[in-house]
Amino acid sequence: MALRIGVLGTGHFGRFHALKLAARGVLSGVHDADPARAAAVATECRTQAQDASGLIQASDAVIITVPTAFHHAYALQAIAAGRHLFVEKPIAATVPQAEAIIRGARDRGLVLQVGHIERYSAAIRTLRASGAGQGAMAFEATRVAPFRPRSLDVSVVLDLMIHDLDLVLTLAGSPLAEVRAVGRRVMSDHPDFAVAQLRFGNGAAATVTASRISVALERRLRVLGPRGETRVDFLARSIESVRPAGAEAVATMPGWGIDRATWEDHDSLEAEQAAFLASIEQGATVEASGAVGLAALDAALRVEQAIAAG
Repeated sequence: MALRIGVLGTGHFGRFHALKLAARGVLSGVHDADPARAAAVATECRTQAQDASGLIQASDAVIITVPTAFHHAYALQAIAAGRHLFVEKPIAATVPQAEAIIRGARDRGLVLQVGHIERYSAAIRTLRASGAGQGAMAFEATRVAPFRPRSLDVSVVLDLMIHDLDLVLTLAGSPLAEVRAVGRRVMSDHPDFAVAQLRFGNGAAATVTASRISVALERRLRVLGPRGETRVDFLARSIESVRPAGAEAVATMPGWGIDRATWEDHDSLEAEQAAFLASIEQGATVEASGAVGLAALDAALRVEQAIAAG
């Protein structure tokens, strides 16, 4: 019997989640605090809109895409009912809330996946396959975009920067030791741009910039380490790396220089959902686990605290 998965929250990401699940034939229904929005998405997906409790009971698993402030309550409700859960990033509004979700899912033996969609992108998979992060000691990440009136219930740190915080945490492979940051409110009630300087326990450092009030889209990553420099332009789908060699070899080695690669984009949301289903049905390891979500949330909140401290 096929899994039945409900979607709690039918905003921007919730609608896309519902459409993908409907195409897979596993959507059990949708719920939203706005009945009209829920009804519209339900009609589009040829399913029914339900109250949260009814939808959780009618499902084997749920995808939680409500505003961040409500992640904790909905997640605990799903866990109490014994339902596997996917929680969009950030996993929760606070570290204690995230810990409670993780503990509850673990104690009930439930799959918990967090919506760090970048982990399932072709770009990140290509970057990891390149080995660019091995022994790297410095990172520069930039993710900026023009203003869009969505996800304004959280700061740009929890909206956009958290993706790159997760990335540099993974590449550094070391606990976050120190955070300095600046940011300001411009178009919302929360910081709309932020620049964070991070130091890790192994001495590695990162500068991470995020903005949702920029003139144009830009998304880049620079990695520096014993292998030289790797630059990734995510919009141009290009990755360039210095080919390491000794000075004498460089002088005599034909073709020495820069290694270049690209990738073919795929549907990261489909890949993310497929991983969730595989974890439930086949016991596959959850890559974007609760621990991953907690580490990214902790880093993001520390950036926010540094901004608030001035």
